[in-house]
Amino acid sequence: MRTALLILLFSINGLCVGAQEIKANAQPLAIIPFKQISGGVILIKACLNNHKDSLNFILDTGSGGISLDSTTSISLGLHTNDTDTIISGIGGVQKVRFAFDESLHFSGLTVDHLAIHRYDYGLLSNVYGEKIDGVIGAPFFKRYVVQIDFELNQIFVFAPGKFNYPQKGVLMKMPLQPLPIQHILVKDKKKVGFDFYLDTGAGLPFLMSEQFTQDSNILSAEKNSYLIQAEGLGGKKQMRLTVLKQIKFGPFTFKKVPTYLFKDDYNVTSYPLSGGLVGNEILRRFNLIINYGQNEIHFLPNNHYFDHFDYGYSGLNLLLINDQIIVEDIIPQSPADLAGFKIGDEVISVEGNFSGNLQQYKNMLQEPEKKLKIILKRSGVLLSINMTTWSIL
Repeated sequence: MRTALLILLFSINGLCVGAQEIKANAQPLAIIPFKQISGGVILIKACLNNHKDSLNFILDTGSGGISLDSTTSISLGLHTNDTDTIISGIGGVQKVRFAFDESLHFSGLTVDHLAIHRYDYGLLSNVYGEKIDGVIGAPFFKRYVVQIDFELNQIFVFAPGKFNYPQKGVLMKMPLQPLPIQHILVKDKKKVGFDFYLDTGAGLPFLMSEQFTQDSNILSAEKNSYLIQAEGLGGKKQMRLTVLKQIKFGPFTFKKVPTYLFKDDYNVTSYPLSGGLVGNEILRRFNLIINYGQNEIHFLPNNHYFDHFDYGYSGLNLLLINDQIIVEDIIPQSPADLAGFKIGDEVISVEGNFSGNLQQYKNMLQEPEKKLKIILKRSGVLLSINMTTWSIL
C-alpha cells in the first residue's frame, strides 16, 4: 500500500495472521478470482445470460441488489421494465428499471432467476479508470456462504449451511439482513458505541454521517477537517476528511483512522439505524467468511492487516475521460489550488511516471507531505507544476 505512518494496532496477543483454511459442512461450489482496485474494492468478472463477453462487477456487501450499468444494459439488448423501486445514492434518489429472471455466469458458478436493475455507472468508471458494468450485492450473498481471501484474491463459494470455522480468527454474530451491520466503538473526544454497516463496495476506511457526528458530539469543535470531492451512486458530493483517534469492533482496534464526514441528505446510511459504514480499506485487512444463513461473519487478519492508511491531501480530483486523465475538481485553497491547477488540465505524468495509470497517480497524490512534479497539457501547451501534498494528521 501507499507510504504512510504505521498506525494500526492489533489488540489481541497471539491471534495469528495467515492464510485462512476452511472446513465446511456445506459443499464447495466455485472459486472466483478477483482484482482489487482503489481502496481494496473487489472487481469480479461474470457473463450475463448467453452473452460471451465478460463484464466487470463490484462485489458489494453494502448493496441490497444486483445492478447493471445503463450503457452496458442497452448494448446487450437487455429488456427492462419500469418499476416503483427507488434507489438512494449520495447524489440523490431515482426510480430504476428492472429486468427479471436473468442469469450471471461466474468461473464455475451460474446464478439464475435474478432481478437486475439498471443504473448509470459511467462516473464510477471514470473514477476508477476501469469499466464498471455493475454491482453485485445481497442477493448473491444470501444464496451462499462466501469466503473472501484478500491474500489469494479469490472468492470461495459454498452451498449454504453451518461451517466448522477455523480456530484462528474471530467469529462474530451480527444481523446480515438486509445488510451486514456491526456495533463499533468509536473514540475521539469521547467514546461512543453505535452500529455501522460493513461495506466492501466503499473504497475508504470509515465514514460517519454528519447527523450522527453532531448527535453523538464525538468530535471536538477544534477538530481539523479537509474538504474533498467524493463520487458515488447518484453523482458527486463534497465531504469532510478527518482522523479519528480509534475505532474498535470485536477484539480489533485501529488507531488514527482517516474518516469521511458525510452530510447524508438522502439518508443513505439509514441514520439512526446506522451511523455510517466501515469500508473495504479496513475490511480487506481480513479474510472474511460471510454466512448470511447463520447471521455471522468470520474475521481472520491477513498479511494486509498492518498496511498503512493514507494521510495525504492534495485537493485534486482526477477522472479518466476518453483515455485521458483530466482534472475534474479542485478544492479552493488546497495544495492543488495553490500550485495553480485548472479544471480541464490533462495530466501527462506524475514524478516521471508516464504510464497514464489513474490509480498509480492517485496513489502518489495520497502520500503525505510529498513533493511532486506534475506535467500537464493545458490548451495544447505542456506545463510543469510543482505541488507538495499536506498531511491530515
